[in-house]
Amino acid sequence: MIISETEIKSFIKADNSSPHDCLGMHGCKDAKGPALVVRAFLRDAKSCEVVDLEDQSKRYELKLLAKEGFFEGLISGRGDKPFRYRLRTVGYNEEVRQFYDPYSFLPTLGEQDLYLFNEGTEYRMYEKLGAHVRVIDGVPGVSFAVWAPSAKRVSVVGDFNGWDGRYYPMRPLGASGVWEIFIPGIGEGQKYKYEIKTQDGYLLMKTDPYGTAFEAPPNNASIVCNVRKFQWSDEVWIAAREKDDWQRRPMNVYEVHAGSWKRIAEDGNRPLSYREMANVLVEYVKKMGFTHIEFMPLAEHPFSGSWGYQVTGFFAPTHRFGTPDDFQHLVNECHRHGIGVIMDWVPGHFPMDSFALAQFDGSHLYEHADPRQGMHQDWGTYIFNYGRHEVRCFLLANALAWIDRYHIDGLRVDAVASMLYLDYSRKAGEWIPNIYGGNENLEAIDFLRKTNELVHTLYPGVVTIAEESTSFGGVTKPASENGLGFDYKWNMGWMHDTLQYFQKDPIHRKWHQNSLTFGMIYQYSENFMQVFSHDEVVHGKGSMMMKMSAPDMSGKAGTLRALYTLMWMWPGKNTLFMGCEFGQSNEWKYDSQLDWWLLQYQDHNGVQAIVRDLNELVNSDPVLHRMDCDSAGFEWVSIDDAEGSVFAFIRKGEDPRECYLVVGHYTPVMRTGYRVGVPFGGFWKEVLNSNADVYGGSGAGNMGGMYSDPVAANGRRHSLCVTLPGNSTVVFKYQPER
Repeated sequence: MIISETEIKSFIKADNSSPHDCLGMHGCKDAKGPALVVRAFLRDAKSCEVVDLEDQSKRYELKLLAKEGFFEGLISGRGDKPFRYRLRTVGYNEEVRQFYDPYSFLPTLGEQDLYLFNEGTEYRMYEKLGAHVRVIDGVPGVSFAVWAPSAKRVSVVGDFNGWDGRYYPMRPLGASGVWEIFIPGIGEGQKYKYEIKTQDGYLLMKTDPYGTAFEAPPNNASIVCNVRKFQWSDEVWIAAREKDDWQRRPMNVYEVHAGSWKRIAEDGNRPLSYREMANVLVEYVKKMGFTHIEFMPLAEHPFSGSWGYQVTGFFAPTHRFGTPDDFQHLVNECHRHGIGVIMDWVPGHFPMDSFALAQFDGSHLYEHADPRQGMHQDWGTYIFNYGRHEVRCFLLANALAWIDRYHIDGLRVDAVASMLYLDYSRKAGEWIPNIYGGNENLEAIDFLRKTNELVHTLYPGVVTIAEESTSFGGVTKPASENGLGFDYKWNMGWMHDTLQYFQKDPIHRKWHQNSLTFGMIYQYSENFMQVFSHDEVVHGKGSMMMKMSAPDMSGKAGTLRALYTLMWMWPGKNTLFMGCEFGQSNEWKYDSQLDWWLLQYQDHNGVQAIVRDLNELVNSDPVLHRMDCDSAGFEWVSIDDAEGSVFAFIRKGEDPRECYLVVGHYTPVMRTGYRVGVPFGGFWKEVLNSNADVYGGSGAGNMGGMYSDPVAANGRRHSLCVTLPGNSTVVFKYQPER
């Protein structure tokens, strides 16, 4: 026996941290000179032989040194250079197996990979860490690699070794903190985890941070999955996307929670699968004229009640609706029908579930150790340590992986405000200032800039959107101008002000005209996206329909149509949460489908119809989307009639004569003969009236349009004498003489 009893015990007790130094085939010397020693630690094997692949008639028996399956043997007469071999075992059940030895393969990561990872600049680390189906030296198998620098020992456990951490211990790759092993003979569908022994001797069972698929709770195991098999057919879409300037293109975004959009009642009330969504959801979105679907987080998460915002599998589409291949099919179908896909991305925090990232290797690896930096007190989650290179690398790679693997067209970054400020939702003494004594999270700011820079450089045409609720400056300014580099920022201020206005009784609105006009003061300080999101229709806030101040459902529907018309005509892009487009009465519930049955009623299908028409109008006319981010595209006409709750503005195109007049009137009284100034004399076509009978309104309006009068009004030489129905928004387009 060459190996010592102490070393054998280190394997039996699962304490050996350098298994490749001992197991496998190694050169040595015996009494006759150069020789080879082979060692194997095998589960349920009573005998083992080495099969020489150069001459398979030659077999070398290994001696069983411990009943747990530790074997060793000397091979003389073959020199001291290892040769290709397999192990042949006979199990206690008499099963004979012949297989390649995992400890006969070189590392699958090189020094350059590890150097860049530790430096935080290996942005495709998702191709290196995690589980990957590979063929090495002609041998198929799966390579596993995980970052756990404080671990005493790391093993891959799974279906293939009885979840026993004594077998398949991984090797540490220098000082990188990365552990690695290639296991031949296994493939897709294998469930696995990492068993980590901490420096204190505790055993942790962790899922793969870079895992691409997971099983359902409560086991939550990672699943080996090859995400490169899908045959994409969206080359035309991707090529066009690279040339797109979305500031000059229409973006009408439909926000979707995949688990509650629609359900199959006759099949246990289950949600639609990814492949079913590829038919039903895509058809609906196309019919409604939305340009993009924004999915609330689809990354793997254990608790459905988190709506996906507490992620445990950052690189994996959730198992709830199908496989990664099924999700790729959904995205491909969206692209085939001209619909972009935006994903909610959550790099701001992660849950404390013991099987995932939290205290991953027994240390605070992904999170700050100090709770004043590392805990979200409101949400009971951990905050990423953006100052640690490998953590930045993980998150940057995650953003790029969704675009690379799943052809995502945009990332809507969740809770940006919580990332920007060290004192977010904290009292004095509960946070630590930055190196300059301020409250800005400098590492997070740098991380966001780098994310946007990489996305836009590597994937032109992909958009990034910030959910940012403060007055932090330069969210959509380029990093070169000290901005964060996002394409758009959700206009939370506009949302708050308009909802506050429309929730007031019309008799009081005259005192709050500034709620509708104030937003233009800062409108062009950022590239804004108007939004009514899921957050506005939960937790007792009421649905969009029920927020509207009116005595009956018909009045609420009319007011909601007026609000949506204002929203679509206001400069900027638009996002609307599912169900809001038909004025759902109830608040959104994540565990049941939308109230589609309401569409049998005029109040609801009228709201749906106007949203469809608004999308079509904005999509079809460049005047309403090319100048969204240019102040030259907007002009106030009237903002001083607070008593009548009326205001008006012009949307202008690159040719000033290509323009729209938008008039909002938000009292229930119909006003006739109301004069509004216009920039040009001639015919103004009424292209949309939120009070039209086709939408469920009274039908009062302007008979399709009118010619202007040479009567001065609102500082203009020409004006229209219009009829303004109660609680309505009316849109006219100038028809220049040709």
